[in-house]
Amino acid sequence: MPLPHFLLLIVAVLLAAALTLFVFFAAGVPEIALALIVLTAAALLHLGQRNRHDHEG
Repeated sequence: MPLPHFLLLIVAVLLAAALTLFVFFAAGVPEIALALIVLTAAALLHLGQRNRHDHEG
């Protein structure tokens, strides 16, 4: 992947994250609710990946 495309991808991800935070805070959603939503989504993504990680040493 060329460097300019990679940098644009990083900028796009940062802008999406900033927009998400702005929308949540503008809507008056408490920070703890946002944290629970993010942790739940991360757990679901982790558990949804089968046999891609070997957690045994």
